[in-house]
Amino acid sequence: MFGFILWLFLLFLCWPLALLALVLYPVVWLLMLPFRLLGIGVEAVFELLRAIVMLPARVLGGSPR
Repeated sequence: MFGFILWLFLLFLCWPLALLALVLYPVVWLLMLPFRLLGIGVEAVFELLRAIVMLPARVLGGSPR
């Protein structure tokens, strides 16, 4: 909701810039999508490594936080 109000404020102040932002938002989102997917993959690998490292402690009776 805050983003929409901010965009309306920009539309009131400088409508060409607001329309340009409205048109370019999907393009920027598509350009950022591979980086988001890469981040999800890297996070999954780190979680797997953490689970492997913590496995002996959990088997011996440690609590998972």
